[in-house]
Amino acid sequence: MNLDKNQGLSTRCVHTGEINDQFGAPHTPLYNTSTFVFPDTQSLVDVVQGNRPGSLYTRYGMHPNIKTLEAKLAALENAEAALSFGSGMAAEAATFLALGRKGVVCIGDVYGGTFELLDSQLRSLGVPIHFLLGSELDKLEGVLKEDIGLVYFETPTNPTLEIFDIEKISSLAHEYGSLVCIDNTFATPINQNPIALGADIVVHSATKYLGGHSDITAGAVMGRQELINEIIPWRKNLGQVPAPEVASLLCRSIRSLVIRIERQNATAHEVAEALDGLAGIKRVLYPGLTSLEGHEIARKQMNGFGGMLTIEIDADYETTTRVADQLKLIRIGPSLGGAESLCTQPVTTTHSGLTEEERHRRGITPSMIRFSFGFEDPADLIADIKQALESM
Repeated sequence: MNLDKNQGLSTRCVHTGEINDQFGAPHTPLYNTSTFVFPDTQSLVDVVQGNRPGSLYTRYGMHPNIKTLEAKLAALENAEAALSFGSGMAAEAATFLALGRKGVVCIGDVYGGTFELLDSQLRSLGVPIHFLLGSELDKLEGVLKEDIGLVYFETPTNPTLEIFDIEKISSLAHEYGSLVCIDNTFATPINQNPIALGADIVVHSATKYLGGHSDITAGAVMGRQELINEIIPWRKNLGQVPAPEVASLLCRSIRSLVIRIERQNATAHEVAEALDGLAGIKRVLYPGLTSLEGHEIARKQMNGFGGMLTIEIDADYETTTRVADQLKLIRIGPSLGGAESLCTQPVTTTHSGLTEEERHRRGITPSMIRFSFGFEDPADLIADIKQALESM
């Protein structure tokens, strides 16, 4: 089902791309098949050559559940087109290989796996890679003069929740002919729409908030059709397409995305305010707090401040670990975006692959705990954190 793009986001999340079959299923049924058959050769040729729409072979993405998913993904970011992947890292890798071969400049903190992909694998292929801290944005123009193909960043960042001005950076990058790719995983399309702010490509680890139930692994890329067309052959020939079952489950999750994110936004904000200034906590990093340096930019470009929050304990690594271990309701786990609240110490999980020196340079300290808040009652989450702090 194709809807007017001016209809509300909740409406589009529920209905966009759905195939209503002959049996009256309200959503696209699961087609658990790898290939599709045709009544005659000409019918196959017409689909292969793009003369008519149709399903052909799952690895190519020519599959009903994958097409339904990609229509929803495009609608989420108001993009012309979208591609789904087996993971967020697969989405990033295909995007970098397709659009970043002239060079990539990565701004600010990023997920540790992304840092490794850029710093190790892409460098080994001869791709020029530049890393700039958020405090080094004054150097961006100089790097862009080197004919860099792609500017990449997260906002808010993982794990320090640093905020970057999407519109300002995109404008500068475009002056030098560079594309802008933003990882919108933390913010989600409910809270932030980078394409509307000038970005060219948006990537997501759909494992997180888009999936929302800690039961799938998937990724997504959204953008202009011409850019998506450049990424398609990389996905096809690297075999990065998601399974039909995953695509179907992700469609299920997207139907409830708006109400889930609204709840997680409210919970994280309430917890942030309760923890701000609490004894034993050195800093609370959350975009909705005026104490965060990028708060005014976040207010300008975000519709909500998200469900992620990082605190820095006023203690050493061992004490911070003891606090994390004392949590009862909030469980220790390296992912985020699910119905259950999770916490992790970035130095032991998401950014353990960085050297101690690199973590220090980026302000990722041993006393940080990153939280992903779910659907529990905020009062219970606050009480859990407070009792854990008593172990210090």
